Amino acid sequence: MPQSRRLISLKSLIIIFAVAMTAAAIGVFASKGLSASNTVKERTNNISTIALPGSFSVIIDRVGPAVVSIRVTRKVPQTTEIPEPFKRFFGDNFGFQFGKPGQLRPHPLPSVQGIGSGFFIDDDGHIVTNNHVVGDAEKIEVTLKDGKTYQAKLVGRDRKTDLALLKVDARKKFPFVRFGISAKTKVGDWVIALGSPFGLGHTATTGIVSARGRDIGSGPYDDFLQIDAPINRGNSGGPTFNVSGEVIGVNTAIISPTGVSAGIGFAVPSDMAKSVIAQLREKGAVSRGWLGVEIQQVTEDLAAGLRMKKPEGALISNVSKGSPAERAGLNVGDVIVAVNDERIEKMRELPRRIAGLINGRITKFGIFRDGKERIIKVIIGRMPTTKKIASVNRGNLESRSLV
Repeated sequence: MPQSRRLISLKSLIIIFAVAMTAAAIGVFASKGLSASNTVKERTNNISTIALPGSFSVIIDRVGPAVVSIRVTRKVPQTTEIPEPFKRFFGDNFGFQFGKPGQLRPHPLPSVQGIGSGFFIDDDGHIVTNNHVVGDAEKIEVTLKDGKTYQAKLVGRDRKTDLALLKVDARKKFPFVRFGISAKTKVGDWVIALGSPFGLGHTATTGIVSARGRDIGSGPYDDFLQIDAPINRGNSGGPTFNVSGEVIGVNTAIISPTGVSAGIGFAVPSDMAKSVIAQLREKGAVSRGWLGVEIQQVTEDLAAGLRMKKPEGALISNVSKGSPAERAGLNVGDVIVAVNDERIEKMRELPRRIAGLINGRITKFGIFRDGKERIIKVIIGRMPTTKKIASVNRGNLESRSLV
């Protein structure tokens, strides 16, 4: 057979084989309902099933009536200090008026008004808001969505978590909302913020949870939810809702170079707010557990020097005399690595954990000492009201707190 015919036959066989393979592949895809376009479509459909709600209006309509605008009136402190140039020449008893020397003319103190938000947590008229909204207020007014305004009184406040509880006394039942479980909230979850930014009542904004457990340097109990739903001046004290209409945070602060929302807002998580508000409602104040030690962060170098496998827990740098810690035998140089069998990964977790303990209750502390862990039982005390709780230097890795 000539060589040219052999080449033609070989090419024919290759073509026949290729066609057969293509047909087989098409049959397999067809039998399983697969194709390139179907695969892409299926992936797209899967994304759309977990996707965006068409509207938040149903949720906002349901929870909106429980959200209130707050307006407070305060007196501005006025100094009676004599200006230095006059004091230098006339002495401390120089009088600024005709009449008896040494007397300052009495002037009525000017009033200033502040704005904020809040929300009813029961039908009896209890309202949650921020301490910085209502602190030292002479007069508190709340306005409901229907435009009606009521006088409110302060039940209690907690500076350390910036929470406050108000009460409206009226012969009616108020709409209210419930706290959800902030521990179940995940980064990326949808949130709805309601409040009165710049005094514009009952404004709704939406976004997502951007981060959890944020420490913004406001105190030893920082554990904020970070949200990107726009909040501004006037939103303070208002609620952040999940898509079930439950309050998962109390809007408290923003970070912004301009003073208006830059998409970085912070809310006190509902799990913390629930316990604080419950105490304010019952006793008008918050009682916290107390250990009586000064602690600092365990750095890589400290961990190596203490023969720890990794940096964790909180290093005791001082023990207060007569404190529960001293009575239990805790020492300077001990590292607290667990409380009631729950590990302490970072120093800042410990103040929150101890604050939540009950006065008089025996608590197990996991202590790293002399190269090994041991358990020491401590009878928790009540935090002294005059005790300075935290002194944190944000620029120092070895920042300290009192617990």
